[in-house]
Amino acid sequence: MQTAMNSSFAQNFSAQANMALSQGQSLSAPKAAAGTAELRKAAEQFTGVFMSQMFGHMFEGIGTDTMFGGGQGEEMFRSVLTDEYGKAAAKQNVGGLTDKIMHALIAQQEVRS
Repeated sequence: MQTAMNSSFAQNFSAQANMALSQGQSLSAPKAAAGTAELRKAAEQFTGVFMSQMFGHMFEGIGTDTMFGGGQGEEMFRSVLTDEYGKAAAKQNVGGLTDKIMHALIAQQEVRS
């Protein structure tokens, strides 16, 4: 059930981001120029959280290496590893998700102003 809700949210958000992009909104718009750095940071943080959740689900079915890994230590710190993977993926704009979120945030600001 939770996976279906996450999937539905991701599809809805992606559709809204694509709609904002298709309407020709650009990052060089005068209203968006002032807060671009803050928007980029917020978009990266959101993407990092989203990607770390995806990586967490991906690693659930993977076993540990019994010779050099495993144990409670690895179980404890796996979430830290997936968080760092998510942050790295967001910083590198994997799949263009960070840019789409940034465009959606800019579109929301333009609608409100």
